[in-house]
Amino acid sequence: MALKKSARNYKKNPASKKKKAAYDKKYDATPARRKRRAELVKANRKAGTYGNGDGLDMSHTKKGKLVKEKASTNRARNKYKAGSKKNKK
Repeated sequence: MALKKSARNYKKNPASKKKKAAYDKKYDATPARRKRRAELVKANRKAGTYGNGDGLDMSHTKKGKLVKEKASTNRARNKYKAGSKKNKK
């Protein structure tokens, strides 16, 4: 399987890859991201799905409720929305 556009770009440009990694590290360390991650991990543990390899995540719904959802579906939902930091088509 061929690499996607951004993966090819980072392979060619190690400086860009390093810059993005630094940005991501800083972003993921913000209080809001840490709080959200802690909330989800706590819910995962309570639901018994944390670290057991079942492929499920706890997902925030639009109403703010937490539900079990396939990890791949949960993480791909906003991939191509406007303003998304993830890969664009």
